[in-house]
Amino acid sequence: MSIVFIGLGSNMQQPRQQLLDARCALEQHPQIALLAVSSLYQSRAMTLPGSQPQADYINGVIKLQTELTPEALLDVLQSIENQQGRERNERWGARTLDLDILLFDDLSLQTERLILPHTGIAERNFVLYPLQQIAPDLRIPGQGQVSELAANVSSEGIELLGDFA
Repeated sequence: MSIVFIGLGSNMQQPRQQLLDARCALEQHPQIALLAVSSLYQSRAMTLPGSQPQADYINGVIKLQTELTPEALLDVLQSIENQQGRERNERWGARTLDLDILLFDDLSLQTERLILPHTGIAERNFVLYPLQQIAPDLRIPGQGQVSELAANVSSEGIELLGDFA
């Protein structure tokens, strides 16, 4: 069994409900057990120069246990995204649901479909703040301890919303 951390984000079509529905879908999967859930945070959207402005995101992190391989779990996550109306039209664009494998045990992996640990994990407050809530002592391979990384990112543009409920 592997320990995995999943980042969740949404800024379209009732974002909080999108995250709750995704959590429910993960809880119902027979090969996944939820171990911990962060609070929800609101954060500014990451945008590329020249891209259209978009609504703030609602984000959270879930810790789970699974017997699935990283690729099989990615398939499950993308299936949930698709069921909830995710369209992959624009990189960094608005989305109904984004489910990212942040960490999968202490695995470092780079394939066409998956990079672990997730790209940019150590620089993104909307990942580190909720991750710190549920695993402050966790070490990100090659990057450091979550609590130390979180202490070194700006809190600008992020707000604690409360429980993931």
